[in-house]
Amino acid sequence: MTIETRIFGEVTIDNDKIIHFENGIIGFPDLTDFALIYDAEKGNNVGIRWMQSMQEPNFAMPVMDPLLVKEDYNPEVEDELLKPLGGSDPDSLLVLVTVTVPKDLTKMSVNLKGPMVINADTKKAVQIIVDDDLDVKFPIYDILNERKKVGTC
Repeated sequence: MTIETRIFGEVTIDNDKIIHFENGIIGFPDLTDFALIYDAEKGNNVGIRWMQSMQEPNFAMPVMDPLLVKEDYNPEVEDELLKPLGGSDPDSLLVLVTVTVPKDLTKMSVNLKGPMVINADTKKAVQIIVDDDLDVKFPIYDILNERKKVGTC
């Protein structure tokens, strides 16, 4: 499938790379199909990728692995919430959180309360709200800068 995106221009995504959110994502229930992409030319030195909608070319969200900014991130999730994934083998699951990038980059944050869980084998995904006492706006600017300095991003 080829789409014209706002961020990456024209991109071609293999059908087997499309991630399906049966119930959409929070705030956008009609957007169900996404591709996980990043700008190869700019590199991925801070671990930020983009969840690009396949239905709405102008919609893409920055996402990242929460473990890059919070090493002990391990929210409790009820098995029932993971049923749409078609299996929950921990080795097949990828957890991502959305990144908010305001004009003032020092206020960059991630939403630890609403992770996306993707089954890499089935390409099915869910976004859930966890009950744990986690931040919706967990600040990451200083963490990412420190990781870049020591070369762990």
